[in-house]
Amino acid sequence: MPKEYKNEYQPLLAKATKDRRRPKLPNKSLLLAVCAAGIGGTFQYGYNISVINAPTAYVQDFINQTWSERYQTQISDDGLTLLWSTIVSIFTLGGLIGALIGGTLSVRVGRKGTLLTNNIFALLAALLMGLSYPTGLFELLIIGRFISGLNAGIAICVQPLYLGEIAPTSLRGAMGMGTSIFITGGIFTGQVIGLRELLGKEEYWPILLSTTCIPAFLQLLILPWFPESPRYLLIDKGDEEGCKKALKQLHGIGDCDSEQEDIEKERNSLSGLQAKKPWELFADRSLRWQVLTIMVLNAAQQLNGINAIYFYAGYVFKQSGIPSDKIPYATVGTGACECITALTCGMLIDRLGRKVLIMGGYTLMAICCVLFTLTLTFQEASPVVPYLSMVCVFAFILSFGLGPGGVTNILTTELFTQNSRPAAYMLAGSVNWSSFFFIGLVFPFIVLGLKQYCFLVFLVICCLVIIYIFLVVPETKNKTFLEIQNEFQSSKKRQIGCSDGAGTILLSTSI
Repeated sequence: MPKEYKNEYQPLLAKATKDRRRPKLPNKSLLLAVCAAGIGGTFQYGYNISVINAPTAYVQDFINQTWSERYQTQISDDGLTLLWSTIVSIFTLGGLIGALIGGTLSVRVGRKGTLLTNNIFALLAALLMGLSYPTGLFELLIIGRFISGLNAGIAICVQPLYLGEIAPTSLRGAMGMGTSIFITGGIFTGQVIGLRELLGKEEYWPILLSTTCIPAFLQLLILPWFPESPRYLLIDKGDEEGCKKALKQLHGIGDCDSEQEDIEKERNSLSGLQAKKPWELFADRSLRWQVLTIMVLNAAQQLNGINAIYFYAGYVFKQSGIPSDKIPYATVGTGACECITALTCGMLIDRLGRKVLIMGGYTLMAICCVLFTLTLTFQEASPVVPYLSMVCVFAFILSFGLGPGGVTNILTTELFTQNSRPAAYMLAGSVNWSSFFFIGLVFPFIVLGLKQYCFLVFLVICCLVIIYIFLVVPETKNKTFLEIQNEFQSSKKRQIGCSDGAGTILLSTSI
């Protein structure tokens, strides 16, 4: 084509590309696939986090009674606390192991195949926890919680991978928010089911803990009707027909060609490359900044103070005059608040962009840390102050859901290409679960030492993350995975190597 004609048609080509990437309404099949993946995926993670809170006193009574019948003596308070802490915290250990194996499974049996296989763990955990009371074996609760953690760790690693790969470029943010929406939906559902009016009574606690089988059965019934990830089919398996068929089902006949073209470009750029292992990410100098970014963001997701807010929520509600027996209903309000925010973030993310939302979320959280410290310090100064504290609780949760709660997982998908994405999720999941365990272990001592001033520690963390995102993380909205990789590396090259005039996009960078 002559140069003058090429220049003439360049704006038309650019406009066509822009129109193709403009957010549209998702295909019905795509929405149902997201729901099918989420109900047995990260929904289980959220559900298992919250459902264990309601039967705390009943499970402790069961352990006490079982110990007494087995050993003809009462268990000590320290022993009871140790066993209960083990039941709660071993979920985190299972999650860490699940995150470590989730990426490998997603490469070997596929994203959809891993999600379906993962339900075996959910069903086994439900069976063991349901049998603990009739058999008089509290050890089954420990094993069941560990297996539930295994299920959650695999789900939170593989589900975002699947959602990010089945969504078209223009809807990748909104569809990726399905991970956060189903986590918050699981938390909210666990809180509601745990109310006394439903399964929160003493005689129902074994049934309550075994209800994790319901989402597993639903996913086993629904997900098989939807295709495997098109990217996995074409890039990992070389199945062009399977990829085209999957794209037609998920995106519709009219939009599948352009998406297949993007996938083929990525396949050509990765030709001859094998799927990376997590430790190989550290050796690849071209991925150093992406790896550092997901480690920072996933650690910050647990260390930003959200767990502290939930710790103080009960105290704040009590100080605000809410009766003790009504506090669980106020706690359900926090779960509903998270759900609403996750849905709002899903509607905004492809319009405002990832960077704006995550920076905005951390900025609002930093402001809430300051205000919450002040309201807790001057709690007795005025009858109005406890209500201001309650506003801070909900504002902090809203801010978390608006940015860090949802965007972090999406960025893990977008900053890596197909051969390194599963390893990136294994690394991100490991950091996230390790940070979850660390904050659970250390936070009681932080509160003991600093009391309400512990939120100043979280203020510093939020501010440091804001600075890091501003300086390092590029906007990824409406860009293909290859474009994101090129921009990420190009921007780092300009920051680090501009003095020697290097400007080639795909050259290696260093920290």
